[in-house]
Amino acid sequence: MTGDASSVRTALTRGGRMIRPAQSSPPIRQVLADRRELVATARERAQSPFQTLRHYSVTTPGKLIIICVILFLGCVTTGLYASTVLEDRTQTLQRLIDRTEPLAEAAQVLYSSLSIADASANAAFISGGLETPELRQRYSDALATAASSLILATGTSSEPGPGMTEDATERALSSDLDTLSTSIPVYSGLIETARTNNRLGNPVGSAYLGQASSLMQDKILPAAQRLYERRSMAIADPQHSLTRPPWTVYIPLLLLLTAMVLTSRYLARRTRRRFNIGLVAAIGALFLGTVWLLASGLMSVAATSNARTDGADPLRELTAARILTQQARSAETLSLIRRGDQGGLERTFAATTAKIGGIVDDVRTSKETGSVSAEQLDTVSSALAEWRRTDAGVRRYIQTGNFDRARQLTVGDGLNSSARAYTAVDSALVDAITTARTSFRDDINTAQRVLGFTGTGILLLAVLAAVAIVGGLVPRIREYR
Repeated sequence: MTGDASSVRTALTRGGRMIRPAQSSPPIRQVLADRRELVATARERAQSPFQTLRHYSVTTPGKLIIICVILFLGCVTTGLYASTVLEDRTQTLQRLIDRTEPLAEAAQVLYSSLSIADASANAAFISGGLETPELRQRYSDALATAASSLILATGTSSEPGPGMTEDATERALSSDLDTLSTSIPVYSGLIETARTNNRLGNPVGSAYLGQASSLMQDKILPAAQRLYERRSMAIADPQHSLTRPPWTVYIPLLLLLTAMVLTSRYLARRTRRRFNIGLVAAIGALFLGTVWLLASGLMSVAATSNARTDGADPLRELTAARILTQQARSAETLSLIRRGDQGGLERTFAATTAKIGGIVDDVRTSKETGSVSAEQLDTVSSALAEWRRTDAGVRRYIQTGNFDRARQLTVGDGLNSSARAYTAVDSALVDAITTARTSFRDDINTAQRVLGFTGTGILLLAVLAAVAIVGGLVPRIREYR
C-alpha cells in the first residue's frame, strides 16, 4: 500500500505538479481598494506644494492661519506707517518753529534795518553839517542789526545732510544773499564818504549819498525783499498740508478694526464661543489708538489752523506794511535831497501809505478772534493819519521854498515832526508784528506738543494688537489637530 502511494507521488512530481493544501486569497474588493490607495498616495506625492497649500487653505485651520497672518502683518505695517507719518508731521512742526520761522524773522528784520539805515543816513545828511548823535546812533544800530540778521538769514530751512541737493529756490536765495553780502559794505563805504564830504562842506557829498541811496533802493532792498518773500513762502507751504487731518492713517486703522470685528464673528460661528480674548484685546488696543489719533490729530490740526489764520497771515501782511513804511520814509527823506523829483516822490509816498492803510483795514476785517487786537490796529491807523498830516505840512513848506522849515519837520523831534509820526507808525507795526509772531509760535508749539508721542504710542498699541491676535487664534488652530 505504501509502495503504491510512493509511486503515485513520484509520478505527479515528475509531471511538474505538486498537490498542496488549498490557501485562502484576499477578496477582490480589498485588492482594488489597496490599489486605489496606492495610486492616490502616488498622485498626492506628485502634486506641487502650491496645490497642497491651496487644498489646505480651504479648510478651517487653513483659513484661521491665513487670517492670523494677514491681521498680524496688517497691524505691524499700519503701526509702522502711522508712526512714520506722524513723526514726519512732528518734525515738520519742530522745524517750522526752530528753523523756518526764525529765518523769515531774520529776513524781515534785515529788510527793515537796511531801510532804517538808509532813511537815517538821508536824514543825517539833510540835517546839515554835523549830524546829531541820535541820528548817528540810529544809523549805526540799524546797520549792525542788518549785519547780524544777514548772518542769521544765510541758514537753510532744510535739515543738513549728505543727500541734500540745492534746488532752484536755494540757488535764488544764495544769489540774493551774495548780492546783500557784497553790496552792503559798498553802501556803507559810500555813506562814510558822503558824511566826510558833508562835514567838510564839499558839494560832492550829495553825489555820494545819491549813489549810495540808489544802490540801496535799486539793488540791496529788492534782494532783501525777495529773500523775505521766499522765507515767508517756506512757512506757508508746510501749513497747507499740516492743516489737513492725517486721513491716510485713519483709513488703514478703520479697515483693520473692521477686519477684526468680522474675524470675531467668524470665530463665534465656527467655535460656538461668543468672544475670543485675544481678538477682544486687539480690538481694544487698536480702538484706543484710533481714538488717541483722532483726538491728538484734530487738536493739532486746529492749532495749526489757528497759527495760520491768527499768526502767519496777519504776520505776513503786517510785515509787508512795515516794509512799505520804510519805503515811504525813504521817499520822504529823499524829497529834500532830490529836489527836482518832488512829484514822483510825493506820488510814491501817497501810494505807499495808501497801501499801508489798506493792509491794516484788511487785517481788521479778515480777523475774527485773531491775536492782533483792534486797539493795536487802531494805533497803527491813527499814527498813519498823523504821518500823512505832517508830511502834507512838509510838502507845503517845500513848495514855498522854505527848505529849512521842511528839513526841521522831517528830521526834527518836535510834536508836529514827520520823524515822530513815522516812528509812531513803525513802533505800532512792530508791536502788532510781535504779537502775531508770538501767537504763531505758541500755536505751532501747541500743535507739536499735542501730536507729540502719538506716533510711538500707536506703534506700540499696534504691536500689542498683533501679539494679541496671535495669542487668540493659535489655540483655536491647535484644536483641529
